[in-house]
Amino acid sequence: MEELNQTIDKSKGLMEEALEHLSRELTKIRAGKASPAMLNGIMVDYYGNPTPLNQVANVSTPDSKMLSIQPWEKGMIGPVEQAIFAANLGLTPQNNGELIIINIPPLTEERRINMVKTSKALGEDAKVSLRSVRQKTMEAIKKAVKDGLSEDMGKTKEAEVEKNVKHYVEKIGALIAAKEKDIMTI
Repeated sequence: MEELNQTIDKSKGLMEEALEHLSRELTKIRAGKASPAMLNGIMVDYYGNPTPLNQVANVSTPDSKMLSIQPWEKGMIGPVEQAIFAANLGLTPQNNGELIIINIPPLTEERRINMVKTSKALGEDAKVSLRSVRQKTMEAIKKAVKDGLSEDMGKTKEAEVEKNVKHYVEKIGALIAAKEKDIMTI
């Protein structure tokens, strides 16, 4: 019984991780406004070691249409600029010798629609993760029932798992709806 409770707690943790992953991925989708999070995940060649951009430079937003990247070492301007180009984000960095400026172009209607589709696809991926966790947890519950856990207790645990899944599916839906509203707002 204790092992089953741990399995259910673990499944809830995995569902929370899926939600957090979705949230991180959605921050990378720009909605026409500049955000330092747009550059999360960019790795810069820092003396032969791939290093996250935010560990070699200060990324800020002077205004809603511009990103400013100030490398902590002057020699890192080139590698930072190359890493941004290599990330293929559709952004063009401009190097003035001291810092890198990225102007965020306004989004077209077609681009906004594609971004909404991308957001919804990420949401579906998160829901697939939830269903996978649910399936593994349900199998563990069925095995516990087979090994002597009462059927009533098994049904109670299955209902608890279903309740958790429903809760996280609703949270995913809310995240996607908020991102869609953000993207489509001009």
